Amino acid sequence: MALTTALSGPVLLAADAPPEPALGTAPLLLIALAAVLVLLVLIIRFKLHAFLALILVSLLTALAARIPVADVVDTLVGGFGTTLGNVALLVGLGAMLGRLLEVSGGAQVLADTLIRRFGERRAPLALGVAALLFGFPIFFDAGLVVLLPIVFTVATRLGGSVLLYALPTAGAFAVMHAFVPPHPGPVAAAELLGADIGLVLVFGLLIGLPTWYVGGYLFGTWAGRRYDVPVPSTMGGGGPADGGAAVTGTSPGTGGAQATAQRERTGVGAHPSFGTVILVLLLPLVLIFLNTGLNTLATNGTVDEEAGWVQVGRMLGQTPIALLISVLVATWLLALRRGRSAGEAESIVNSALGPVCAIILITGAGGMFGAVLRESGIGSALASALEDTGLPVIVAAFVISVALRVAQGSATVALTTAAGLVAPVVEATSGLSSIDLALIVIAIAGGATVLSHVNDSGFWLVGRFLGMDERTTLRTWTVMETILGTLGFALAWLLSLFL
Repeated sequence: MALTTALSGPVLLAADAPPEPALGTAPLLLIALAAVLVLLVLIIRFKLHAFLALILVSLLTALAARIPVADVVDTLVGGFGTTLGNVALLVGLGAMLGRLLEVSGGAQVLADTLIRRFGERRAPLALGVAALLFGFPIFFDAGLVVLLPIVFTVATRLGGSVLLYALPTAGAFAVMHAFVPPHPGPVAAAELLGADIGLVLVFGLLIGLPTWYVGGYLFGTWAGRRYDVPVPSTMGGGGPADGGAAVTGTSPGTGGAQATAQRERTGVGAHPSFGTVILVLLLPLVLIFLNTGLNTLATNGTVDEEAGWVQVGRMLGQTPIALLISVLVATWLLALRRGRSAGEAESIVNSALGPVCAIILITGAGGMFGAVLRESGIGSALASALEDTGLPVIVAAFVISVALRVAQGSATVALTTAAGLVAPVVEATSGLSSIDLALIVIAIAGGATVLSHVNDSGFWLVGRFLGMDERTTLRTWTVMETILGTLGFALAWLLSLFL
């Protein structure tokens, strides 16, 4: 496979090649290095928002690399818009789906049912599996906040260190957030590298599940037995998810008996069934797999790609359409059918968009940076430099992502920036298949996961919620993240040797 060998020289068609760079290879590489350093200084030292920092660095890089002044704005806007064309749809729809599941109490249903079926002795495994399922549409921090009250309740009832239950849960959310679309990091990386979202999803799950089992579940339960961390006294339970009474439906709030009776008649606030939750979670996966399967069958000649039913099936399985269908079905099953008004349902999905705006804009700015790297010729210069080192492209992608992750902390920024740096290298490398591109995305995601430390918001989120000091957080959360990222990369590289 192309990924197992050193990078080859550029093979771009003349019509697709970027303009001849105004500077030589060495100056372009120095500009690239300076751009990354300036980006890190702006984010870390001056606390400039990553969105603004990426725009400013993209502009300065374009000018330093001598892109014609008349073309600079078009290059910036073009890169931004091209990336957002896909990313904004997927992230926005995924956030809506996750919010509907959160407000309806789907997480509680999922966790309770799995614990009953797995048994209390396997409660850490059950909570981790619940987080894997719930983590498909919902982001890491939101999912953790929703499930932690359930984790604390289980830990209080069954006893033992809270880490025994919390680390497998947090590890599951971390894996899904880094490796699996529609989360913004893998979506942005796939868009920048031209990888098929369906294949990224397939390999994200194929690699992510065993990665979580080893790094999240096995290490998490080991660490939970080694480090005795009590359940935080201030986090014994969860509050309302959508105002008013709690999402469990067991607390009437302040409405009195009449309000309670009304809620019982309408079903508002009651939990959906386990089957309904699973249907909502699996529907987008099934549709996306339908598109990937039909693409494979059409490529192999098993089905006629011009047939109407094939084209319709592939359209329904395109990730934006699959998520749109899933959000509409979830709106009906989790909101309208359960007694909420159309206005309340609209308010729920609308509330999902605010928290993801910054993520969407950062990924778009990452696409802008990548466009500048391609247009300026820095990408081709980087490809030549990596060719001289003999590093396989998948290893180079991982190393670049690790460096960015350690330096500035944010996994999303590391993913988008690394993908922007690697995209011209991938474009200039011959023989890369669609599977190769998907595995490179996973390798970048692995690099963006390792070594979560004090400059990562996730480090403080987990540490503070679980009541750990910095030393214990480094020994548990940081080690777990490093295992997850390294193992995910290793499995991606291993698969590249055989596929």
